[in-house]
Amino acid sequence: MSQHATAEGPVESGRVHDVDAVRGFALLGIFVVNITFMASAYPGNLVNDPSFSTPIDDAARFLVAALFSMKFYLLFSFLFGYSFVLQMDAAERAGASFVPRMLRRSLGLFLLGVGHIVLLYGGDVLTTYAVVCLVLLGMHRVRDRTALLTSGIIYAFVVLSLVVSAALLDRSMFMPSHDEALVTAAAQTQAMLGSPVEIVGHHVSGLELLVIQAASLLGPTALAMFLLGMVAARRKLFTRLGNRTALLQRVQWVGFAVGLPGGALFALMGGDTNTWATTVSVVTAPFLTAAYVATLIRIMHAPWGTWVRTVLAPVGRIALTNYLGQSLVGIILFSGIGLGLAGRVSPPLLIVLALVVFAAQVSVSAGWLRRHRYGPAEYFLRCFTNWSRPGRVKIATESK
Repeated sequence: MSQHATAEGPVESGRVHDVDAVRGFALLGIFVVNITFMASAYPGNLVNDPSFSTPIDDAARFLVAALFSMKFYLLFSFLFGYSFVLQMDAAERAGASFVPRMLRRSLGLFLLGVGHIVLLYGGDVLTTYAVVCLVLLGMHRVRDRTALLTSGIIYAFVVLSLVVSAALLDRSMFMPSHDEALVTAAAQTQAMLGSPVEIVGHHVSGLELLVIQAASLLGPTALAMFLLGMVAARRKLFTRLGNRTALLQRVQWVGFAVGLPGGALFALMGGDTNTWATTVSVVTAPFLTAAYVATLIRIMHAPWGTWVRTVLAPVGRIALTNYLGQSLVGIILFSGIGLGLAGRVSPPLLIVLALVVFAAQVSVSAGWLRRHRYGPAEYFLRCFTNWSRPGRVKIATESK
């Protein structure tokens, strides 16, 4: 398997390493958010654990809300749409029919997501992606202009629905009081420390909320990002992006100027507990996400920053395995069948813990890919997609 260089860094077997690196970066951001839900039931009930109420705890929550919440979900969704086109190209190279192949892939992803919800973590995204991917599949032949227009309309509809909800609906009519939420959170955190049956029950108990969020917010925003990613891949965005310094600088200036105040305002307004705050996040998060990507691309294409690509790309290359692996680590650390740390780790330590776990994933991913072509989850999904085991391919490198 030959290796050569392009404007976006090395490419191996058609894989763009910049895309893998950005996907690895997205995994880090997602885990910083998800670990707060894995470690305690309080965030899922939209209340803070009263055991952690120091200024440092509040500052950590503020940073996660302002800099991470929603931003990396959008990026991960965009990259899913980008990879969708790469799957189309792979099917064409293999002489396979794309639609049946993608239907099987979506089904395999959905099955992995169901297992993820039941066994590891109730805040799954794979099932949402699998369902929304069916819509993307139905639109995969539309023109770029139609895809971009549809993406904009979907996103505008989400924003409008949030504005109407914030203006007309009284959340207290269908949301528990603060005291009731605290009692529920305490009971659910205790359930996380229980037997395997109780842990599965805790995961499944949030299924109704997961479906509501997927239908009202996460699903539509994912589809909008899928469509953007599809167009970006068609236009080979990352092939030329590394050399377009002026464009990346403009994206940074505008993205940070809008995204950072928007993220701060979202956090100050109460985050997901406030519909107006959620509206602010949905409007401004894409700007901060774009600024993050522009910054990362500039770093990776600077002479002193190529090591960042080397570190992040293996994690992103087996992103599905690492996403599931993060949830497995969460079960081991926080549940009753593991170390039982649920409700005992402060918000600042959770951030540190997320960084430590991700650093371990960097090392493990690089080591795994030196001996294997696919991650375990990727291997399963590829078998399901192609309805056959991947052939053995001898990997050879070529000096540049």
